[in-house]
Amino acid sequence: MTYRIAFTLRALAHLLRYPDAAMRGHLTDIHAALNAEQAIGAIRRGELDALMDRLLAEGMDAEAAYVDLFDRGRGTALHLFEHVHGDSRDRGPAMIDLVKTYEQAGLLLDPAELPDHLTVLLEYASTQPTREARAFIGEFAHILRAILGALQKRGSDYACVIAAVLDLSGESSQPSSVQEDAPLDDTWQEPPVFGGCSTQGQASPKPASPNAAQPVHILRRLPGAAA
Repeated sequence: MTYRIAFTLRALAHLLRYPDAAMRGHLTDIHAALNAEQAIGAIRRGELDALMDRLLAEGMDAEAAYVDLFDRGRGTALHLFEHVHGDSRDRGPAMIDLVKTYEQAGLLLDPAELPDHLTVLLEYASTQPTREARAFIGEFAHILRAILGALQKRGSDYACVIAAVLDLSGESSQPSSVQEDAPLDDTWQEPPVFGGCSTQGQASPKPASPNAAQPVHILRRLPGAAA
């Protein structure tokens, strides 16, 4: 049996966004989506519920904690190519390839977002068939396990979100043993057929139908894209 995962992917993307008042205002809907689709196990959903409860209880303190966690340490960075390329010139072509992948699917990146941010990748994956979405996420499993390890090292409950993403992909959610804020294994590179992340195993990209649910906030259909 193939389970639908689109709403769960969008819910996890939302949980990794900056937790301002607008984001926190949608947490009840996120809880409902996770439990309606049940694409991840009950124990993991319980962990996500605990994270959402904390975000609601802490309010603005959660915003400051988010910045400290994700914006001030490389080991926990949500811009995935930072873990592979750092600030080198190689990151640029990889980013361009990701943008092309989004555009080929009839989606346009918000100018305020970078294409390698995990929330963007999850939003894109949510527009793909389940098998292709899982394969796409699985290509980043090495990086996700490293981020998971760094989050667990800091005792962050955001680790359950990364673990849930790995669960959805069918990859192991066993964290990598890495030093937080240290470069990842230099021997790992993206699949050669695609500078940033390959599209192998992905269905021929095409825009979603006009009636299909679209990602929230980050991606939108290209003007004039065919249905």
